[in-house]
Amino acid sequence: MVHEIENFYGVYLLYCLNERYKGRTYIGFTVDPNRRIKQHNTGAHAGGAYKTSGKGPWEMVLIVHGFPNEISALRFEWAWQHPEKSRRLKHLTKKRKSEKQFDYRFRIVSEMLRTAPWKRLALTIRWLKQEFSRDFDPSLTPPLHMALAYGPVRSTKVKPGSTKGGKSPSKSDKGNSDEIAVPLRRHSRCAVCKDILQQDPDEVTVSCYHPRCMMVSHIVCLANRFLSRERRVVTQGEPEEVTHMVPVEGACPRCSQPLLWGDVIRHKHGCYQNLTQKADEVDGEEIDHWSNDLLSQKPP
Repeated sequence: MVHEIENFYGVYLLYCLNERYKGRTYIGFTVDPNRRIKQHNTGAHAGGAYKTSGKGPWEMVLIVHGFPNEISALRFEWAWQHPEKSRRLKHLTKKRKSEKQFDYRFRIVSEMLRTAPWKRLALTIRWLKQEFSRDFDPSLTPPLHMALAYGPVRSTKVKPGSTKGGKSPSKSDKGNSDEIAVPLRRHSRCAVCKDILQQDPDEVTVSCYHPRCMMVSHIVCLANRFLSRERRVVTQGEPEEVTHMVPVEGACPRCSQPLLWGDVIRHKHGCYQNLTQKADEVDGEEIDHWSNDLLSQKPP
C-alpha cells in the first residue's frame, strides 16, 4: 500500500547496488521521492546528482519527512551530509574504520532525531525498503511523538480552496497560497482565551484536524496552552524551567484528542482535509444502512 503525503518535504538516504560502487550512500532532499529516484538512476542530464550519475542503480531506502517547510528540511539535509561541520553535532564521534558507510549514516541520523531543534518536530522515519531497515540502538530511539513507518510513499499537492467546512478561502487569504482560511462561524470564539475571532488577516487562527471537531483558536493561544502543559512535565535530566517558542504536542481544548503541533500547522496549510470528507462519507453510509434496514421491516 502506497501512503500519500500532502505538502511533502523529505530528506532521504540512497544505497548503491552497483557491484563496483556497492555500499556507497548519498543523502538528498526532495518534494517527490518517486521522481527523484528516477532522476538519480537516469543520470545528471535528467536532473540527478553528479555524485550519483553513472554509478547506479540506486535504492532510496530511508526517508525522514514531515518537515514544516523546505528550509527546515534543507538544513537537516546539510547537517546529515556534514555532521563534522554542524555546530549541533560536534559531540558525535567520527566514522570508525570498521564502520560501514550505511551504518554510519544511520547512526548520525539517529543522533540528529534526538538533537535540538529536530527533536521537537513532528517527523516520520520511513523505511522505504524494509530489507535495509535497522533497529534503533536502545540509547538512540527517536522521541515518542515521531512515527516509524514502512513502505512506499507518494507526495500529493493540497487541493486549492479546500477547507474543513468545505468553504472557499476568504478574499484576504486568496493571495497567500501557502495557507488555507479557517472557516469561522458568526461570533466564533477562541477555544482558549474565549475572545471573539475576527475575519482579520492579521489574526492568525488554527483548528483541530480531527473529524467533526470544530475547535478554532488563535495560534498564539493554542501554542501557549501546549507549552504550559509541557513545562509541568519535568523529565529526568532536564531543568524544571524549559523555555521553548514552539510546542511539540497537546490535547485539543474541545475534543481532548491529542494534537501534534506540526500537524496543526500542516492542517492550516490545507493538509488532512480528506479526514473530514471520509468521516462524512462513513456517516452517510451508516444513515443509509439504518434507513434501508427500517424500510425493509414489514409491519406484523
